[in-house]
Amino acid sequence: MDPSIQASLTADKSTQTTGETVSQVDETDDFHPMTAQEAQAWRERQPAFSVWWVVGAQLALAVVLSLLAAWVWGRSDIALSLMYGALAVALPAALFARGLTSRLASTHAVAAALSFAVWQGVKLVLTVLLLALAPRVLNDVSWPALLAGLLLTMKVYWLALAWGRPTKATPQN
Repeated sequence: MDPSIQASLTADKSTQTTGETVSQVDETDDFHPMTAQEAQAWRERQPAFSVWWVVGAQLALAVVLSLLAAWVWGRSDIALSLMYGALAVALPAALFARGLTSRLASTHAVAAALSFAVWQGVKLVLTVLLLALAPRVLNDVSWPALLAGLLLTMKVYWLALAWGRPTKATPQN
């Protein structure tokens, strides 16, 4: 390669590297730790909702879905299957919420992480157990309705994340 071209390429490369370094340094210069008052104001602006809100929304959806199914199809087996599928999600979620909101789960960060893992496992096992018991609990199971109730109730988690609790209006300075 021609030495003048190689020198030109080397100069361009060092210029890019220097420019990128300056750009990265400029971005980090904007960072500053929050004061206690700024952190408190930030917490007040963030949407926070209770896990009980999610469980309540799941139970409400279970009732609405089963009533709607009974009205549309006029068959109790579809409505009960739909309700059972929804409850197979909502009841373990309620137990999970209770476990996460216990005093023991909030004493230490490690206890909170362990509590989350344990209660998530309990929730999963209980959901599978409820689904396995469906033929014994219900006289006539409509599996498509049961799975529809199960899936629609699981989607409440996404709705809760999307909606959350409305943020408080902050005065403009």
